[in-house]
Amino acid sequence: MSGKLDLLTPQNSQLIFIDQQPQMAFGVQSMDRQALKNNVVALAKSAKIFSIPTTITTVETEGFSGHTYPELLAVFPQAPLLERTSMNSWDDQKVRDALAANGRKKVVVSGLWTEVCNCSFALEAMRDGGYEIYMVADASGGTSLAAHDYAMQRMVQAGCIPVTWQQVMLEWQRDWARRDSYDAVMDVVREHSGAYGMGVDYAYTMVHKAPERVTHGETLAPVPAAAHAAE
Repeated sequence: MSGKLDLLTPQNSQLIFIDQQPQMAFGVQSMDRQALKNNVVALAKSAKIFSIPTTITTVETEGFSGHTYPELLAVFPQAPLLERTSMNSWDDQKVRDALAANGRKKVVVSGLWTEVCNCSFALEAMRDGGYEIYMVADASGGTSLAAHDYAMQRMVQAGCIPVTWQQVMLEWQRDWARRDSYDAVMDVVREHSGAYGMGVDYAYTMVHKAPERVTHGETLAPVPAAAHAAE
């Protein structure tokens, strides 16, 4: 239990993406799939900011699952893709070797589906590998809300720790005085954190008078149409 009381840091954790592939996403019914993809990419960008060792594993890419989201691959363009046949990533020696090589017992997990590929990996990685599993609930999806929720409950009962992508990112950041990662984290927030990110953009530009994030054409002043002006 004592290890689970330690916060996630850039030095003590690693990340694995399991089967973030289109055919797997087609079957997700536990949350909006575009929101799911947004969260997966946000988690990936967060990991890159903090140089978190990241493993990407895939299943039956050519057989039926399709290629990993290009937006995810763009974050880690040099990362090898660890292809498997088993639904359980723990069954593949390449995956075990990759996790062991990173030398970190706290493993953050984002994958599809929660009730199959995530659950089987989490249970056996905890039992046989001695890993602490941090399951990113909003960057994982199941074939129904019940499937996702009950799988999360099963894993939690076994000792898995449920988290969300933004929670993980902010735990890695921890202190806004850490200026070396501050701007990059805020970029992820503005791009991926919905209304909160919009609010950050608003505060930066309207309150603090920072420049807009993108350049754009000239803003043309209002010109009343002739008919309207005559009224």
